[in-house]
Amino acid sequence: MAQKTTRFNIQLDERHAMKLHELAERTHVNPGTLARSLLSTALEQAAPHPASIIELLDAIPGAFERARQGLLETHAGKGIPLDEF
Repeated sequence: MAQKTTRFNIQLDERHAMKLHELAERTHVNPGTLARSLLSTALEQAAPHPASIIELLDAIPGAFERARQGLLETHAGKGIPLDEF
């Protein structure tokens, strides 16, 4: 039986995007395919403990500020309900 897949769109900063394209070029693989493989590997290796997840999230530059901004926008009525996606 085929596994259900979910599509995610991600944005990379310029440095990471260039690194992904360079790796894809060297390995003769589509950048999207390589990104999917790298993300899958990282998720498999991620420890499911809350402290590990918090550490991972804290390592994302500007993540807390963007989350706070998202909450403010949602409270101001600028968000889109999940069931409308």
